[in-house]
Amino acid sequence: MRLILLGPPGAGKGTQAKHLVDKFGIVQLSTGDMLRAAVAAGTPVGQRAKDIMARGELVPDDIVVAIVADRIAQPDAKKGFILDGFPRTVPQAEALDRMLHQRALDLDAVIELKVDEGILLKRVEKRIADMTARGEPLRADDNAEALHKRLEAYRAQTAPLIAFYARKGTLHSVDGMAEIEDVANAIERVLAAAEPAENR
Repeated sequence: MRLILLGPPGAGKGTQAKHLVDKFGIVQLSTGDMLRAAVAAGTPVGQRAKDIMARGELVPDDIVVAIVADRIAQPDAKKGFILDGFPRTVPQAEALDRMLHQRALDLDAVIELKVDEGILLKRVEKRIADMTARGEPLRADDNAEALHKRLEAYRAQTAPLIAFYARKGTLHSVDGMAEIEDVANAIERVLAAAEPAENR
């Protein structure tokens, strides 16, 4: 089972990914974690990424795809994986397709968590107010203004992936505003109905 979860910041992708990992025994692959691991392991691709990151530059798509390729070749990813934080752009999605194709693999489903951005912002404001009232520390980016910027970046860069995967017939939309358990059940129904890539 090879999946991508799409949705704006705060849509609940991390929560749903954890549920899928626990339920199906697949691995969640975060590009940030994979980059750091490749750098720490001193792999050839990690070495290239380290030099670029040291200069404060963004790691190019070909290096990120190479790191994903290395990671999905590892034994624990054989049962399947969920990509988290990748692809972020259509060129990255195209590069991912080429890399999977070279390995005779396909994505089984791309699941979009549809959410109401206005309600998302209200949720964040409420969470901040509750945490402040309890005297809990806030993350630097845990505020409505930062979320607003992240939503804008998502709309500009990542939202076009929805049309890209819809054209390929792999996109499935789920109501991300429902209760966590209901969202999880909706995703499971999508996966039960989605024919495994091997059988397509």
